[in-house]
Amino acid sequence: MIENFLMVSGQVIILFILIGIGFICGKSKFLNDNASSKLTDIVLYIVTPCVMINAFQRKFDATMLLNLGITALCSASVIIGSIVICNLVFRDKNVSRNKVLKFGTVFSNCGFMSLPLQSAILGSDGVFYGSVFVAVFNIIIWTYGLYSMSGNKKDLSVRKLALNPGIIGVVIGLILFLLSITLPNIISTPVEYLANLNTPVPMLIIGYHLSQSNLKEIFKDKWAYISIGMRLVLIPLAALAVMYMFGVRGDILVACTIASAAPVAATTTMFATKFKSDVKLSVGIVSATTLISIVTMPLIISMATIIA
Repeated sequence: MIENFLMVSGQVIILFILIGIGFICGKSKFLNDNASSKLTDIVLYIVTPCVMINAFQRKFDATMLLNLGITALCSASVIIGSIVICNLVFRDKNVSRNKVLKFGTVFSNCGFMSLPLQSAILGSDGVFYGSVFVAVFNIIIWTYGLYSMSGNKKDLSVRKLALNPGIIGVVIGLILFLLSITLPNIISTPVEYLANLNTPVPMLIIGYHLSQSNLKEIFKDKWAYISIGMRLVLIPLAALAVMYMFGVRGDILVACTIASAAPVAATTTMFATKFKSDVKLSVGIVSATTLISIVTMPLIISMATIIA
């Protein structure tokens, strides 16, 4: 247990050192909102698809295809289960706040925070399964998530879903995997280099947002405490228990637990801003869960690695 905890803690601390650099850049004005926004676009539209394509660059294997299906089922079950729980728990009379609380608790930072950890702890297989979780996450966040924040069915668009960069990356990667197509070195090398940016750049972005937030206010909010507790403890432990009960083991169990244990998705703030919900609350829960996850993630992931 201690060995696993120290290994995971070491990886989380490395990420938090990068977050700390982003925090310093924000406080010193080296980074600003515009630069952070541009870096986010680079990660979302260029780096993320490259991560997905790079993760699926392997010869077709029927066992891996079966595992892919199991991972997709686990991912969907975790997120849909979280939606059900949050709809039962959150009853804030302020509609704007209630939307943010539910959205933030359901959707974890399974791309920015989880993929680097999955890569460090599980290697290429971890990124493979983590990419499947991100794909399912993208489908649900651009359907249910979009509707829950906007409250308008007109915002649901098959075109927006199909053109989501994460989905495009998975589709391309999956086609290459199913056909056992290996990209030529002149293409695969730039894709790999860009995929490697998925660890440092998102951490700098998270650090910048932390430098701009007021954490004092969030720790005075009763509903925020409930959201933080559910996002970082209740949901990942419930996901781990249910997956184990249904016989899920090995890298799939660990990869899905890592994604489930991640802090609130940074997308919460993007959607809150776009649909004029409680932006301050969204920044607060993203920042608070990111900080607290330095303790909760190693504990939960260590538990998963032991029983996997």
